[in-house]
Amino acid sequence: MKISIACRKTEITDREKNLIEKKIGKLAKFFNDDTEAVVTISSQKNDKIVEVTIFAGGLVYRAEERNLDLLDAVDKVEYVINRQIRRNKTRLEKSIKRDAFVPAADEAEVVEEEEFNIIRTKIHNLKPMTPEEAILQMNLLEHEFFVFFNGTTETTDIVYRRKDGNYGLIETHV
Repeated sequence: MKISIACRKTEITDREKNLIEKKIGKLAKFFNDDTEAVVTISSQKNDKIVEVTIFAGGLVYRAEERNLDLLDAVDKVEYVINRQIRRNKTRLEKSIKRDAFVPAADEAEVVEEEEFNIIRTKIHNLKPMTPEEAILQMNLLEHEFFVFFNGTTETTDIVYRRKDGNYGLIETHV
């Protein structure tokens, strides 16, 4: 696995860089050698924010954590991605490295998701609107995301609330 580390608004020491590579490198057992992991480290106020994105076989694994201590945040991110992979391992075995799921002796039994249960279906009429109108509608409904027909681009798009309180827009293209 290829690991690249980018720093934004912060600096890290060589020791920290080596520890990050070692910790994220533990995830390499799940992936092929051509898998790419991007670690982005930034700083906001007193917190260190660690974001890890792994691109593997058409799938993207992503986790973000913030903590006062950089290495604690790295530990949490590694744990989150490890849980994502293990929780969905039966579905993922076809996409990632075949021998990645050899059970370790000290590993606790992880509950697998057998199937996804859809417990509710909503019908949503898409009316043309701008992303700003969609954000307003999303806030009125107190939802975390909102699907809408973008009248300007004539595509079905999604707006969502980010953890930092800002908003994101996902544009779809066929």
